[in-house]
Order: sequence, then structure tokens, then C-alpha cells
Amino acid sequence: MTKAKTIADFHAALDPDDRAICDLLKREIDAALPEADSKIWHAHPVWFLRGNPIVGYSRLKSCLRLMFWSGSAFETPGLTPGTGKFQDASARYQVIDDVDSALLRRWLQESREIQFDYRNIRQRRGVLQRI
Repeated sequence: MTKAKTIADFHAALDPDDRAICDLLKREIDAALPEADSKIWHAHPVWFLRGNPIVGYSRLKSCLRLMFWSGSAFETPGLTPGTGKFQDASARYQVIDDVDSALLRRWLQESREIQFDYRNIRQRRGVLQRI
């Protein structure tokens, strides 16, 4: 995949099946977080609230990964916690039917309510605080 400058570029570079999944994810994220800023960040689409990364997705070799930066603290089940000291958690999709839109909407609601301060992680020397 070439380095995308916009989310539209990212989607355009995908095969049709992956593009369908990403189009669905983008629609749901935009609807649930209309005030969020979105952009390509570290080569992937990411949505931010007040400068804090909230949710994004990326193409892996075997699937598409939807990641919530604070997802390990969500109460709604279904996300796989990341490894390491961060609070991320993700879901993985191989086909569009893998996406449970109702579950995705619950995670997106929680992403608004449960956030760790990734925006200021450098100033705190890698220590995350819940905001």
C-alpha cells in the first residue's frame, strides 16, 4: 500500500472487500463522533477528540484492525486488549459480515466517555492518566 495523505487515499488503495469494511467503519465513526477531527496519522486513519487519539483502523496482513486507544478500559466486551503499558484494545475483521454495527456503536460511545490522555504522554514520560 502506498503512503496515503488522506483517508480517501487510504480507502482508494484498498481492495474492494477491505474498502467496504473501511467505508462502513468510517461511516459509523463519523456518525458517532461528529465533532472528532480525522486524519492520516502514522499512515492510518485516526479520529481525535480535543487532540487525543480515540479510534482508528489499519490494514494488517491477515485482516483490518479497528483500534481504540483506551479500549482496554471499556465495559462492553469483544475487544482484544493490546500488549504493553498502553490501554489500547482492538477488533479484527476479515469480511464485512464480521463487523457488528451495534457492538461498534457501543464501543464508540464508550470511546467518548472513557479516555486516557495520550495527547500529553510525552510530557508525562510515558505515564498514562485517565481523563
